[in-house]
Amino acid sequence: MANSPWTHHRRDGVADDIDFEIKGEELQFVEIELDPGESAIAEAGAFVWKDATVEMTTVFGDGSGDGGGGLMGKLLGAGKRLITGESLFTTVFTHRGQGKAKVAFASPTPGAILPLNLGDLGGSLICQKDSFLAAAKGVSIGLHFQKRVMTGLFGGEGFIMQRLDGDGWVFVQMGGALVERDLAPGEQIHVDTGCVAAYSPTVDFDLVAAGGVKSVFFGGEGLFFARLTGPGKVWIQSLPFSRLAGRMLQAAGGGGQNAGEGSVLGGLGNLIGGNN
Repeated sequence: MANSPWTHHRRDGVADDIDFEIKGEELQFVEIELDPGESAIAEAGAFVWKDATVEMTTVFGDGSGDGGGGLMGKLLGAGKRLITGESLFTTVFTHRGQGKAKVAFASPTPGAILPLNLGDLGGSLICQKDSFLAAAKGVSIGLHFQKRVMTGLFGGEGFIMQRLDGDGWVFVQMGGALVERDLAPGEQIHVDTGCVAAYSPTVDFDLVAAGGVKSVFFGGEGLFFARLTGPGKVWIQSLPFSRLAGRMLQAAGGGGQNAGEGSVLGGLGNLIGGNN
């Protein structure tokens, strides 16, 4: 594979490691290179192309429970996907031939594809519920609920996030430009709720009020923002899909009825012009 900022070659002795290369700038796609018998999983609609020896099948749930989870495990995995708005099924791509074979997946929106090795992050990652693009087979796609009282007051719909567990590579899609912050213990940053793309489980997530009444009526921002406290890594996206969709609706005369970058505004945000 040609060299690029996101070219990875397997490390000796790591059985579940895969080769990949991310190509493109604003509209990226990832090429994953598979050995015979090796598999990758992806969301429906992410597939771009594959070598003919790569077999394409669908599994119920995320495929991670096939080794002994039984029907109940598969139902649980599928239910978690359904709650986050995904299909009940995941597509599996397996190399059935000899030598090397490739399969490619693309992000559906302008932005960046971030490759992360879960083994280097303690085995888990929490991300926006539409962030998962693809992964090495064996990665589990679950749910993460924010347990704070304030998030519960608003039903928590905007704060049901994806939790990815395993020790292999995952590829998550981020909107716009991407910033990575490594927070020290006790260090805090405030981020628009929709711009929180992903974070490690050691980071504490809470909602805090964005300010006084004036900021609510005239600032054009949400009533609350995310307060993230270290230690751990945080990835921030500059253009959440909901923000892009809202601007497109406004340009088309639809009034931009999004809820404010995935925040808790809902109808109140539209009433006070929170999307201006």
